[in-house]
Order: sequence, then structure tokens, then C-alpha cells
Amino acid sequence: MNLGKVKVWVGVGAYVLSSAATGAIAAPDSAAEAASERGLLVNAEVLGEMRDRSPVWKIAQGGEGGEGGEGGEGGSPVKPPTTYTPSQGGEGGEGGAAGTTFKDKLSGAQLLNALQSGGHIIYFRHAQTEKDYADRVSAKMGDCSTQRMLSEVGWQQSRTIGQAFQTLKIPVGQVYSSEYCRAWQTADIAFGRYEKRAALNFPPAEEYTDAQKAQMRSAVMPFLTTMPASGTNTVVVGHDDVFDAATGIYPEPQGVAYIVKPDGKGKFEIVANMLPEEWAKLSR
Repeated sequence: MNLGKVKVWVGVGAYVLSSAATGAIAAPDSAAEAASERGLLVNAEVLGEMRDRSPVWKIAQGGEGGEGGEGGEGGSPVKPPTTYTPSQGGEGGEGGAAGTTFKDKLSGAQLLNALQSGGHIIYFRHAQTEKDYADRVSAKMGDCSTQRMLSEVGWQQSRTIGQAFQTLKIPVGQVYSSEYCRAWQTADIAFGRYEKRAALNFPPAEEYTDAQKAQMRSAVMPFLTTMPASGTNTVVVGHDDVFDAATGIYPEPQGVAYIVKPDGKGKFEIVANMLPEEWAKLSR
């Protein structure tokens, strides 16, 4: 069986897993890449799961500089409730007081038809991570070893999303992610490309002030209100409190997506939310 090539993050840097007879892992693409994108550890089981993915994943370079990290999060494989509770103090705490009620306006074939026609923003909270700890102050951009990273479940969630988009022929135009490793890796595994945007990061604070919450809202709003290119959907992979700051809806669990319909006049409507495993069932 021809396994193709798969780029994975092992220790420091990006390596290429080749289907050559030796099955050896080649050296990093470049010293610069190895130094800039450090860290996702994977084991043999994960590589086995990923072997049928033929494209070589390209590690994007650049970004506008880090603004801080986010707190720890859990992530149970359940459908988000209809009542959402805004978070208090980053991904480290998912509590809160009064919630915002949201019900899907589109579902099933109706939602699929809408997405196949384009014109939507699909905001993903990054896929599931390995550990639950706050890194919104300690995280360093370009150094995955200082950040929470995707777990094996997160890798599979990302892969499941990407396969569903291909099978269902949902057109994707721009793909944006925050600068955090768990976000751009989710985008890369699912869609094979991404553009990092510091505006999707968290402020470097243990607890957010009203001014910082307003800053997060102001920074993310252009991503939610800009009309996609004709016939395509824009994908944004970010974090929980950034979305919460803009909408009042706390997106849980990890990997959940909210489908947003911009009106072209600076406003938008949220029409549905989807768990990673629900994408493949969308046409049923």
C-alpha cells in the first residue's frame, strides 16, 4: 500500500514520514522551521491512524506576534446544551452566571445546502487537547512546548472534520487560525492550510478586564462579519473566550463549531452549531 507522505510534529520541528522502503523519518525541512514550530508528540498509534492522509502538511510561517494564551479546558463528547454560560477568566474556568439561549435555525439537509452554497463563517473552537491547564500567560508563540497541544482524540476530531468537508463538498475559501499550536494544527489537519492571525489570540492575563473583553470582541468581529469570497465559506479556528466575547455564547466542548451568516453590513446571525462527529452525519 502506498502510504504517501505525512508531515508530523515530533519533538522539535516538522518531519516527513515517507512511504519509502526504509520507512525512516527524514530530517526537518529546514532549521528555521524546526526552531519556529516545536512540539506535538505523537505515538505509533496516531501515525497509523494518519497514514492514509497523503498530502504533506505545510507549516505556515509568520504571524503578528503573540498576545498570550488561554486557560485549561476539558471537553466531553456531548452536544452543547441550548443554554450557554459565558466563561469566567479564560479556558481555565468554564463556569459563569446568566447564560444565553441558542437554538439551531438550520439543520440536516437544509444546513448542508446552505453551506454548499457558501457565504458562511464557520468558527471552530480548536480540537481536544491533551492536558487541562492554564497557559494564557506562560505560552510563547512559536514554541509548542510551552502550550497545551492536541491529544490523539483532537487529531482524530480534526481529521474527521476535514474528511466530512471533502465528502460533503462544502467549499472552503480562507482558513484563519490563532497563533496557538492547538489552533493552527487543528486547521492544518482538517483543511491542509491556514493563515495565522494574532487577532484571534487571548490577552496575556489571568483574568480579563472589561477592556480586554472589549478588545477581544473588537479583534474577532471582522472575522465574523466579512463576507466570504463568492461560493465559499470562511473557516476560523480559535478559542472559547474570544467567541464568547463577541457573541455571549460559550463554545463547548472543544472541537465545536458555530456557523455564522454575515449580512454584509457589519452584522451576523448564528444559524447552527456542530460537534466534530456530527459533520459526517449532516446529509442524513
